Amino acid sequence: MQIDLILDARARPSELAELGGLAEELGFGGIWVSSLLDGRDPFANMVRLADATAAIALGPVAVNPWDMHPVKISGALHTLNEISGGRARIVIGAGGEALASLGLKPRRRVRAVQECVEIIRIASGGKRFDFAGALYQVNGYGLGWLESPAPKVYVGANMDQMLRMSGRVAEGVMLSDLPIRLTSGAIQTARAAAAANDRNPDNLWFSTFTAWHVYDDIEQARREAKRWLLLRGLFRPWVLQEFLEPDEVELVMASQPAFLQAFVQGSHEIEGVPDGLADKLVDNLTLTASTDRLDGLVEELLAYRDAGLSSVSLRLYADPADSIRLLAEKVLPAVSA
Repeated sequence: MQIDLILDARARPSELAELGGLAEELGFGGIWVSSLLDGRDPFANMVRLADATAAIALGPVAVNPWDMHPVKISGALHTLNEISGGRARIVIGAGGEALASLGLKPRRRVRAVQECVEIIRIASGGKRFDFAGALYQVNGYGLGWLESPAPKVYVGANMDQMLRMSGRVAEGVMLSDLPIRLTSGAIQTARAAAAANDRNPDNLWFSTFTAWHVYDDIEQARREAKRWLLLRGLFRPWVLQEFLEPDEVELVMASQPAFLQAFVQGSHEIEGVPDGLADKLVDNLTLTASTDRLDGLVEELLAYRDAGLSSVSLRLYADPADSIRLLAEKVLPAVSA
């Protein structure tokens, strides 16, 4: 199993290039940069990274077909792929709650993501084509300048319908913030859909977006993890019930404003949520530890590998260069053996 790194979307191009060069030197599989409303443009921001590296894969996660039309996603991705010599890839997602900030109310999310994936993959052939989908229509679109191998197109998915669609049309799936048992079930769902559509399920790539909070000081690690809990896909009862009691699930679901306030204020204290409950969320939805207690995290990563992941994609926070070096020394050899 490879380890990919997810870097801050707000990082400067020079910082991404430096961190990407370090990651390539130390043997990591790829670099992802989140596509966020308040971040730098992920495609443009990776150009210096592409120039500064030679082998490591790179791409944005997750881009959605509402705030960026599939044709524009295709053009940006194929341009980055050309600049990087065929190393670009992408995760297409359904947009999440962030679209509400734009006043967008997406409909038929699974269908929209499917058509976006199909448009990008057809465009990789370089020939002009028409596309008449239920949501998107394209006439005479083609990228005659293409010379690089086609970029990989994955889907960000956790739920059954999106997973089954991914198995039918995409080249892989990036899950996010799922306990191991649910990860295993999601992989099986996508693989079954691939097999039912005469596709080889063994060719599907699987990863999971997971937060990495590891520092010398365990309190620093846990405080950081709690500050970012809002973005851990937190308000999903079907996930929470895997490790919380029913009354705890109810409290988390009722505390959405408190988690939002903690995130906005950069606080690890979540009003009305006991520390013990927040600790359960951290322990089950993130990889959090002190640097001298990594054995448990390595065991978790090995369990994810055994569940069928091709890679794990670790979101790094403070001191990303130190985290990259620590992972390369203490974790990468164990999970890639």
